[in-house]
Amino acid sequence: MTPPRLQLSGVSCGYDRLAVLDDLSLTVNPGEFVSILGPSGAGKSTLFRMLTGALQPQSGTIFFDGAPLSQTARPFAFMPQRDALMPWRRIIDNATLGLEVQGMSRQAARSKVRPLFAEFGLAGFEEHYPAALSGGMRQRAALLRTVVQERPMLLLDEPFGALDALTRSRMQIWLSEMWRRHRWTVLLVTHDVREAVLLSDRIHLLSPRPARVIRDIDIDLPRPRFDGATVATAAALETDILKTLFQTEETF
Repeated sequence: MTPPRLQLSGVSCGYDRLAVLDDLSLTVNPGEFVSILGPSGAGKSTLFRMLTGALQPQSGTIFFDGAPLSQTARPFAFMPQRDALMPWRRIIDNATLGLEVQGMSRQAARSKVRPLFAEFGLAGFEEHYPAALSGGMRQRAALLRTVVQERPMLLLDEPFGALDALTRSRMQIWLSEMWRRHRWTVLLVTHDVREAVLLSDRIHLLSPRPARVIRDIDIDLPRPRFDGATVATAAALETDILKTLFQTEETF
């Protein structure tokens, strides 16, 4: 049987005397889009810092494709909350940055990235600087920089949180279609319940800090989820999730 792409079992982590994650267990399977939802300060971003090696777990195990994470090269491509585009680099050179850091020449990296600009809605902007792009275009450029590294798994840390509501909705629709086309393995951290329901195969709900998974939710809805009868079912799921989160905050 194929092991999970990512498996955390009984993981705890914190800063000094502050416990942030407590006995956290979750899985992400190959080709799956999984979201993590929880209250502010619950440790969602701390989880990503741990996966990318900035923090070490104090207890528990983390396996990737059946092997301890510590025994593998870091297999994640990480997209932070802000696009983090370098204003002095043209968009094509921002998109190649991760490849260059890995040792690829700029010429080879450009050759690899350039054919993807049309698919990411950026054709014609290769030689522009970030200041010339809209917020949504900047986020697409940041995602292009992330996926072109061809890592086995994407970590997306509230990638649309800084966008206005209309642009955020458009980006969610676009990302949903891109995922259907490529079937990336994705772990998304978000505060947006609607975003999680519209994009995910499964959702892990976290308790307030110190965080643990209090509920796993399978989103068994056909894609796309932005119109038709699916919308009503998705809205009911959103309401149910919000109710769980509110009740959990009252309990803690």
